[in-house]
Amino acid sequence: MSAPARRATEGQRRGRRSREQMYKDIYPLRVLGMGLGLWVTCSVLVQIGELARFGWLSFLTMVVWPHLAYLHARHSRDPYRAEIRNLLVDSAITGLWIGLMHYNLLPSVVLAVITTHDKFSTGIKRLWLYSLPGMVGAALLVTLLLRPQPVWESSLPVIIATLPVIALHSLAVGYASYRLIRTVARQNLELKELRQRDAQTGLYARAHWQEQAQAVLEGARHNDRPAWLLMIDIDHFKPINDVHGHTVGDEAIRAVGAAIAESVREGDCAGRYGGDEFAVVCADTDEAQAQAIAQRIRERIAALRLAGLPELRLTGSIGMAHAARQHITLRDWLNAADSALYRAKHEGRNQVASTAPLPHPA
Repeated sequence: MSAPARRATEGQRRGRRSREQMYKDIYPLRVLGMGLGLWVTCSVLVQIGELARFGWLSFLTMVVWPHLAYLHARHSRDPYRAEIRNLLVDSAITGLWIGLMHYNLLPSVVLAVITTHDKFSTGIKRLWLYSLPGMVGAALLVTLLLRPQPVWESSLPVIIATLPVIALHSLAVGYASYRLIRTVARQNLELKELRQRDAQTGLYARAHWQEQAQAVLEGARHNDRPAWLLMIDIDHFKPINDVHGHTVGDEAIRAVGAAIAESVREGDCAGRYGGDEFAVVCADTDEAQAQAIAQRIRERIAALRLAGLPELRLTGSIGMAHAARQHITLRDWLNAADSALYRAKHEGRNQVASTAPLPHPA
């Protein structure tokens, strides 16, 4: 499997793992948020004189519940769906306390908004909407059973107890946004790289390779910077597919792509041109250096042995063309390299041919 394909698979695996482990990520946030909610609800109970009556319920819902929710999701067959149910219970608990706090305006609004915002933060479609009936229903149930008299004004202790909830939630939202931006930026880079790469070989895809080749050609024409284009073709590739099947053909293409990647220099741009054809652009490279690269590629292709078919011998023909002033377009340069490649095949294959005379080996 090529490196881009592996990264894509790893990304999918990370996505599934993140979904399954969501309850672990939410657990500390629930403990912190509801721990602060304990002080808010108790401060309101003190203001309305109901602490002795409902203090135990505040401890149960704000301190005990987060741990019960964690255990419920952890031991569930589907932790993801279990955590969704936990989030809906969170909203119902908020509605319960809105009623028990006699609709005290500041803490009721803060808790309702924060609880609903947390549903948005999960990224689960319409979860915030599904949570509203539980919140409103719990508040109405308390209202029907206990007939609480609304207390709109908040005492100073209630305001002081509510401020840390607002401040910490704002900081948490800011930090989450920061992490999201960093994640999106990283994923955009990975996506850009995936688009640039050929999934089968890991070399540059044709579109990206042509962009780089065009830039190198323009630099060679306008700044007299030497550059060479190598066109590589697997010899007798069609019979390989016909005799051994396309699976072996695909394996041969992957192996040749790896051999090319191992043979070029760091600054060279190696890509898959199409089918069993490959191309390498060598910028700032003289003829001797380009020939050395081409010969290295040819030798490594000839040394390849496929694991399932060791008797199969692969060879490659290579055509070289230097960037000349008469190459007005990239197509002109490609045609020159293609002509050299055709000559290499016509003269017996498994060799390198060039548009310019090459020194004979000693």
